[in-house]
Amino acid sequence: MPERNESSTEGSGQYLQTPSQTVGPFFGYALPYDGGPEVVAPWHPDAIRFHGTVFDGAGAPVPDAILEVWGADADGRPIDERGSLQRDGFTVTGFGRAAVDRAGHYSFTTVQPGAPAPGRAPYLLVTVFARGLLHHLFTRAYFGDDPFLATVPEDRRGTLLAVQDGERSYRFDIRLQGDGETVFLDFIGDGRG
Repeated sequence: MPERNESSTEGSGQYLQTPSQTVGPFFGYALPYDGGPEVVAPWHPDAIRFHGTVFDGAGAPVPDAILEVWGADADGRPIDERGSLQRDGFTVTGFGRAAVDRAGHYSFTTVQPGAPAPGRAPYLLVTVFARGLLHHLFTRAYFGDDPFLATVPEDRRGTLLAVQDGERSYRFDIRLQGDGETVFLDFIGDGRG
């Protein structure tokens, strides 16, 4: 909520925006939950491993980040599973949250999402919470070429691609800044909430 700042406006009653605060490091205690990285049980027939490392601007692993993933089902349909924080071992929830380990590595068990529409590539939405960030960051991990990627400078497109590194395993490293910085997205609302 904006705060009233009369000293800089000489009693005019104008309101100024309250400064943001960083999102960490308290999130490491409040956000993780049991089964958070398991969007689907590892034994599920469509299960894949989605993993990577979060790096800072100097190329060092970030040891205290948290990531969230949101994805469609294998047919590309959005998952609207109520109670997605509850894990029963059978339901594909579409949502997962994982803390990185001391080496900055994270890992999810999920399903590879299907394409959201003809001619589009499947992707996972990825949210990053980390120390020093004023706001969490959004990106996408694509599982193939997509028309959206043509809007990204060619030398940065690779930062949005999940790379298969084994059978049913995909790697998606995140660089918060510097050389090879991941492309982060700015979602602008339409004013409808």
